[in-house]
Amino acid sequence: MSKVYFTDFKSSPSKNILDKIEDLFNRAGLINLFKEKELVACKLHFGERGNTGFIRPVFVKKIVEVIRNNHGIPFLTDTTTLYRGERSNAPSYLGLADFHGFSDTPIIIADGLRGENWIEVEVSGKYFKEVKIASSIYYADSMIVISHFKGHIVTGFGGALKNLGMGCSAKTGKLEQHSSLSPRVGKKCNGCGACIKWCPVNAISMNKVAKILESKCIGCGVCVGVCPIGAIKIRWEDDATQLQKKMIEYAKGAVKDKPIGYINFLTNITPLCDCWPATDPSIVPDIGILASLDPVAIDCASFDLVNKASDGKFGRLYPKINPEAQLKYGEQIGLGTRNYEFIKI
Repeated sequence: MSKVYFTDFKSSPSKNILDKIEDLFNRAGLINLFKEKELVACKLHFGERGNTGFIRPVFVKKIVEVIRNNHGIPFLTDTTTLYRGERSNAPSYLGLADFHGFSDTPIIIADGLRGENWIEVEVSGKYFKEVKIASSIYYADSMIVISHFKGHIVTGFGGALKNLGMGCSAKTGKLEQHSSLSPRVGKKCNGCGACIKWCPVNAISMNKVAKILESKCIGCGVCVGVCPIGAIKIRWEDDATQLQKKMIEYAKGAVKDKPIGYINFLTNITPLCDCWPATDPSIVPDIGILASLDPVAIDCASFDLVNKASDGKFGRLYPKINPEAQLKYGEQIGLGTRNYEFIKI
C-alpha cells in the first residue's frame, strides 16, 4: 500500500496555500529525492495559448523555492507537441511559457529544438521493447512531476501517469503512442474546415465534407477535439484503451533509474486537457493538492476524489472510454499500486 498525502485549499494567515505546499512536499518525502547540487527536472505543462486552466505559476514557484532551499538545482521542463502551434518547437514554446508567467526559473524544452533529442530506454513491454524519452529528462538526476488533474478526450483523465508517458516522450514517441488511433469522419460533417486548420501533417482534404487520408494520418487525435459538432470519431473502446497502455509503457521508461516524486493539483478540474486552446468551466469545485512517491496511487486517489466530489459524474465524462485502464495497466507492469493510504495533513 502506497502513501498519498493530501491538503485542501483552506488557509489562514498563519498557514497559507504556499506553506501547505511546502509541508506536503516534505511530509511525502519528496525532499529526500535529490542531493546537493543535483539537477532536478520539474516536469509540468505550461498551457496552450488561450488556455487558463494550467497550474498557477506561483504554486510552481514555491516548489522550485523548496528545492533551491535544500540545495538542489531545479529547472522546469516539458516536451514539444505533434500538432501545430506554439508548443511544436522550443523557441515558440519558451515564449508561450514566459507569457503564461513561468519566467523565474530556467526552462528546458527536454526534447530539443523540434523534438529531435531523445534517448532510447528499454522497457520490454507488450507494445514497445524500447521507448524514446526526451534527453534532458533522461539525464536529470531526479524529477518532480507536477500535474494538473483534469479530464481528457482520449484517456478519460490526465494526471501524473499521462504527464510521465506522453509528457516525457519525444515527438516520435508521441507518434508511436497515437499510432493506434483511427479517426473517421461521420455523416454530420458540415465542411467547416476546423480539422484541416489543426491537422499537423495535412492529412485531411475537403470536398464539401472532410476526408482523412489514412496513408498520412498519424493518429494524434487533434481533429477529434477541434471538430465543433463531433463529426469525427475514433473506435473509443479499442483505440483509447490501447493508447492508454502504450502511454503507460512510456511512463515506465520515463521513471527508469531515477528518483521521482509526484504532486497533483486538483484545481480548475476541466473536462478537457491543458492542450485545449480554451478553458471550460470546472466540473467540480477545487479539491486540494496531493503528493506521493507512487504515480499509480496518486492518480487513483485523485480519480476517486473527483468522482466523489462530482457524485460519480467524472468517471462518466467520456462514457465510451475506460479511464481506469491506465491505472490497471500501470499496476500490472509494476509502476505502482492502486492500493493507497490516504493521509490528510
